[in-house]
Amino acid sequence: MNAMARQEALSLWHAVSRDHRLRPTLEDSLDVDLAVVGGGFAGLSTALHAASKGLSVAVLEAEIIAWGATGRNAGFVVPNFAKMDPDAIVAHLGAERGERLIGVAAGSADLVFKLIERHSIACDAVQNGWIQAAHSPAALEKIRSRARQWAERGRPAVMLDSQQTEALTGARGYAGGWMDRSGGVLNPVEFARGLADAAATAGARIFEHTRVTSIDRSSDGWTLTTPSGSLRAGKALIATNAYGGALNPTLQRTYFPLKVFQIATAPLPSHARRRLLPGGQGFSDTRRNLLTFRFDAQNRLISGGMHVVSAGAERRVPRTIWRRLAKRLELPDLPPLEHSWSGIAAVEPDFLPHLIDLGPGLMAARACNGRGIAMTTAMGKVLADWAAGTEGRDLPLPFAPPAPIPFHGLLRYAPNMLLPWSMLRDRLDRSG
Repeated sequence: MNAMARQEALSLWHAVSRDHRLRPTLEDSLDVDLAVVGGGFAGLSTALHAASKGLSVAVLEAEIIAWGATGRNAGFVVPNFAKMDPDAIVAHLGAERGERLIGVAAGSADLVFKLIERHSIACDAVQNGWIQAAHSPAALEKIRSRARQWAERGRPAVMLDSQQTEALTGARGYAGGWMDRSGGVLNPVEFARGLADAAATAGARIFEHTRVTSIDRSSDGWTLTTPSGSLRAGKALIATNAYGGALNPTLQRTYFPLKVFQIATAPLPSHARRRLLPGGQGFSDTRRNLLTFRFDAQNRLISGGMHVVSAGAERRVPRTIWRRLAKRLELPDLPPLEHSWSGIAAVEPDFLPHLIDLGPGLMAARACNGRGIAMTTAMGKVLADWAAGTEGRDLPLPFAPPAPIPFHGLLRYAPNMLLPWSMLRDRLDRSG
């Protein structure tokens, strides 16, 4: 498989996006204020915001921009948290730190779309909202509280009754739902490449096919070694999410790697497309084995799902997701699969973003947990403040030394292996 075919096989987004701009490999020695390991949303946003502050910045990507989870998601821009609602976050972190974290999340989608506008990033961005539908009466009460908590903090959160939910989504059988009007959808590969272009315009240097093999303390910062060069930096950020490999074994034990599959059908016929998400929003429901869907600019229907750890998943799971879509959205003539792909998300035990203190001037950052595009982009703006001199403890995100998960070797596949139990609980919710 040649390099172009290999890239297109990564995801729908790699296959349909504009020609990839070739970026150099680091082949000499370089001194910078900030070294960023990882060319995904978190690393590129950090590079853009730090370079805009006048810092010298270099981004080192082992493969190509948007190679990891950044280029393998479904393109939802969701400005909230996967599991915790604002009141629970305040109870967990305290009022001051909790509200600061909530503020970062609340403005995260607006930040994404403002960056797109400011830097003229062509990524099929649509900011018409994100809808979450309740699959049971009990779930409806939970999201009623969720919408209220975000609305009390000034967010454009509105409740939807069952008729409004069906009218906006075309999906039947939901008890109701809520919508954050600041959410939306986009092409994540094009967005990442646009961030890289903007960062480069601001002065950051971006290197691809530059795998960092070690990060070592030096007298005036950190030395990053690659197969063909080296980088000395006052500060260094590891922004590899679940794709860091053996660069820092301790980090690998601080999260659960969750494998998620995505599919895209061939474009839907006009009559079906008019019924489903006529406003172009993104959709998710409240099932534990949640149903998501959206459309791309060519009216392909996109959805995703997890799988039970077993052989043959790459072939079996996409077909299962396709059949689920056809059933849940009442599409007996659902067009065939056109693309399928998978990626690894890093899931924190508390499902919150984290900044991990690895030593003076060395930080790791993770923020996906199902909310990668919005939260990691916002995290980059916060990390630029750290690069410019703000102490980690003063940042509005949880900051602490690494905390390896006990028995990680046994538990690391738990999110995927617990899927059958989650599906059973979803059925019991509906029958209760």
